Amino acid sequence: MNIKILSGLAACLLSLSAAAQTEVRLAVHKSFSLPKAVMAQFEREHDAKVSVIEAGSANEMLNKLILSRARPIADAVYGLDNANIGRAAQSGILAVRQPRTVPTSASLPGTLAVDYAYVALNYDKKWFADKGLPLPKTLEDLTKPAYKNLLVVPNPATSSPGLGFLLANIGGMGESAAFRWWGQMRQNGVKVAKSWSDAYYTDFTQNGGAYPLVVSYATSPAAEVHFGKGKYTVPPTGNLFLKGGVFRQVEGAAVLQGAKEPELALKLVRYLQSAEVQKALPAEMWVYPAVRNTPLPEVFQFAEAPKQHYSPGNSQITMKQRQWVSRWTRTVLR
Repeated sequence: MNIKILSGLAACLLSLSAAAQTEVRLAVHKSFSLPKAVMAQFEREHDAKVSVIEAGSANEMLNKLILSRARPIADAVYGLDNANIGRAAQSGILAVRQPRTVPTSASLPGTLAVDYAYVALNYDKKWFADKGLPLPKTLEDLTKPAYKNLLVVPNPATSSPGLGFLLANIGGMGESAAFRWWGQMRQNGVKVAKSWSDAYYTDFTQNGGAYPLVVSYATSPAAEVHFGKGKYTVPPTGNLFLKGGVFRQVEGAAVLQGAKEPELALKLVRYLQSAEVQKALPAEMWVYPAVRNTPLPEVFQFAEAPKQHYSPGNSQITMKQRQWVSRWTRTVLR
């Protein structure tokens, strides 16, 4: 047979194969990351094409899903968390039928828990050693003159860890005391950044900024060692697990109401609890896998886990989150 004819047939077969794939759309927040090979495995197993739709921060993503619920922009979602799941459920964007979960170390109502992490204060070890300044032992210490202009925080109105930190403050200190503390912190020079990445990579002294304390994650010291590529044998940063300053953030995945491909979406959500995905999560997104007994990378020896974390109840978060963020804005920014 003519070589040109064979080439044409091969191209036609490839085209037909691609056309046969069913597209399933997954909405994610901007921090989502998995190796291409992990997602490709799902595509091969189900003859599907996974289209990942990055929809901004966790709260921006939720807003887009709510606004588009009449014509959903995705079939499934990853990245709803315990700070916004109540609002997601109330808005009606989650399908009634969700896949069954496996035993996990964390749970999130209405979804399959995929991972969890701890929002906490990080500090620059060298900066504090060079200045001879003792580390703060309480959040109240940060209101003292010695700690003026030392803390940068992500804005809870625009940042998921920023919101988690505010919820930890309210859960650990009480609502009135938490906002009183924020008023004192405004007077003591707290810096507010739009996002976690702005706070950590621009304002934190570890990365050339002016603030040696930052709201980040308990896994950030391990990430510093990993990305240092042999530069560090111990992390250059550490965690401060202060009362009212630690939030356990649980992220989940769910099928969306009105999904074009609900059956495939169910399989995709379930796949996010698979061994392949769970093993890849820690070194990709610096979170703990939700499925129990998932092995962790060696560098997670530097990911110290707190013994306590703080939060208001889920119903309180759902009812009062907007009020709290508005009050925070008036207290700190206006």
